[in-house]
Amino acid sequence: MNRLILFLLGVLVLACAASRPLSAEQAHPAHNPIIWADVPDMSMIRVGDIYYMSSTTMHLSPGVPIMESKDLVNWDLVGYAYDRLVDNDAMNLDNGQNAYGKGSWASSLRFHDGMFYATTFSATTGRTHIYSTRDPARGPWRATSFAPALGDHSLFFGDDGRVYMIHGSGRIMLTEMQPDLSGIKPGGVNKVIVENVNAVFGADQGGLKGEGSQLFKIKGRYYLFNIASPGSRWARTVIISRADAIDGPYESRIALEDRGIAQGGLIDTPQGKWYAYLFKDDDAVGRVPYLVPVTWKDGWPVLGENGKVPMTLDIPAGGQGVSGVSGIVASDEFNRRPGDPKLPLAWQWNHNPDNAHWEILQKPGRLRITTGRVDQDVLGARNTLTQRTFGPTSSASTRLHVDKMKNGDVAGLIALQKKYGYVGVKMDHGRKSIVMVNAHGDSPKEIAGIPLLQKVVYFRIDCDFRNQTDKANFYYSLDGKKWEQIGNTLQMVYTVPQFMGYRFGLFNYATEKPGGYVDFDYYRIGSGGNSL
Repeated sequence: MNRLILFLLGVLVLACAASRPLSAEQAHPAHNPIIWADVPDMSMIRVGDIYYMSSTTMHLSPGVPIMESKDLVNWDLVGYAYDRLVDNDAMNLDNGQNAYGKGSWASSLRFHDGMFYATTFSATTGRTHIYSTRDPARGPWRATSFAPALGDHSLFFGDDGRVYMIHGSGRIMLTEMQPDLSGIKPGGVNKVIVENVNAVFGADQGGLKGEGSQLFKIKGRYYLFNIASPGSRWARTVIISRADAIDGPYESRIALEDRGIAQGGLIDTPQGKWYAYLFKDDDAVGRVPYLVPVTWKDGWPVLGENGKVPMTLDIPAGGQGVSGVSGIVASDEFNRRPGDPKLPLAWQWNHNPDNAHWEILQKPGRLRITTGRVDQDVLGARNTLTQRTFGPTSSASTRLHVDKMKNGDVAGLIALQKKYGYVGVKMDHGRKSIVMVNAHGDSPKEIAGIPLLQKVVYFRIDCDFRNQTDKANFYYSLDGKKWEQIGNTLQMVYTVPQFMGYRFGLFNYATEKPGGYVDFDYYRIGSGGNSL
């Protein structure tokens, strides 16, 4: 009788549980891309039940962003490995030089003996850069560097205390490091471990040479991830090479060829599930991260479902939303409380800022950008403050005070890449006008100009990245309520010289005489008309 009562109670409990509505997290699985924004060249680790990820931001400052997650889907930006990569003419936009598409490239993020390591390399400095800390969210990060720049490297700590970097393009090298990572170890291991990644394509070996190395040791075996492409077609492909010893010999196979989703590595969960983290070139919005389920067969990781990357995942969505970007972009009213940082982490400067010529004002909170020199165009201007655009649609708006501009000054809101577009205010012969400039062609063109007779003006840019539409439209308002479209539509294009997805940016530069300034009241982002 007791057993019957217990059985009936169990049935009742199950029935009640089944009758409850599913929570939002249970009802909605996470989806790909996990972040619909420019977060390329990811390197990922798990420390306990927390995941960490680094990425590439090249010429932006600060650089090597560090993100944190509890579920591999919802990521928060917690810090940067460096504030400035280096102070030189290229990173400072001085003497006609720039670091567009350069700066720091693909990083490697590792955790060893209680220490986090973020390593990167730079064509701008010609060096390999090592950053280390015990707390990636609070720092401080200790910086060191050495020559040469070991391209697309993967940092690896061996079980025997030796340290290596795996690097190269097409021909992959294993190079032993000094134990303190101060440089290459004299007389240490320095050998080719994969002579030609693209050999897996047989006779069709042209295209993108194998690069983006990431090395993992799993159950006694070594697994090397590379991205490559066959010669007959541009099809970015994941190549995995496997060996029983770190120095080889390695055997290689094609692991995934689906929609160009490639380059990355492996991550496991505390529950024993495996995923590959990869990215896809998604045109103007940039290179966006995907999470791919992994199973194991005959000692090889098998990526995807029947060779394809699924768009839904076996992970609750949590707060992911459509674009999954809420942790890495942010609106800003420029109001600061005591102890707050001057800028939230979502902001990055286009190249190194000139800190003498920008400030956060209080009561009311505003961002002031003062011109400190004369520049020819917005791409050469110091102190352009940027955040990522994001998909499927995104917008940014601001209110601008322009009464302290000087002749020749230009200030406003930009969709920033080589082929940029902006809406702003131009001061010319004592008169101000609202202008829209489109730089899709060989040189920027002023498409529209409207006289401005007041001290305050509002600007907005709307971006549409759905199905690679990649269009941006520009708006102004005199009262913040009624918006008017201005100029024409910018056809956004991802260009290799800048090698970055479009960014929204706030700017002010002088073409005649420095010293003028503008104040931005706020920066507000939205997606599909809704604020984030």
